[in-house]
Amino acid sequence: MKEKAKILDKEGVQRAFTRIAHEIIEKNSGIGELCLVGIRNRGVYIAQRIADCIGKTEGRKIPVGALDITLYRDDLALASGQPLVRKTEIDFDINNKILVLVDDVLYTGRTIRAALDALIDFGRPRTIQLAVLIDRGHRELPIRADFVGKNIPTSQKESVEVRLLESDGRDEVAIMEKD
Repeated sequence: MKEKAKILDKEGVQRAFTRIAHEIIEKNSGIGELCLVGIRNRGVYIAQRIADCIGKTEGRKIPVGALDITLYRDDLALASGQPLVRKTEIDFDINNKILVLVDDVLYTGRTIRAALDALIDFGRPRTIQLAVLIDRGHRELPIRADFVGKNIPTSQKESVEVRLLESDGRDEVAIMEKD
């Protein structure tokens, strides 16, 4: 795979997080019953960054959790070898909360479907909203994001690579093209 185009640089990524944070606050009239849960791995880092932005604006921290969806995926039987199951960390009550599920890229919608199944095992939120850094289209399921950092139309031959400081040493988003 080779890089076709850089879509967001460090400043663009930070602006997207800040915009999403403000939209979450506005849509929910504050942060009273708000909590964020990121889908492992990059969704967790994004959730924490958005929570930091919300905390700076509202003067109060909100709970942030991490969700592993490995065992809820509909393609698990197709995977070769043992799946890598990581830890889910939701150490707060999600019942009757406004829960914002966070991921890096929204594509077919299958990851989000798996995450919704996994979340229900932890309780019954009042509402679940979806925040993604990138929406690239090509949905296979009727799922849409409530908060989007950037919409990027892509072809099926392309992929979107989100690179974050916490996992990749830098903040940027690029479109990759198969050789």
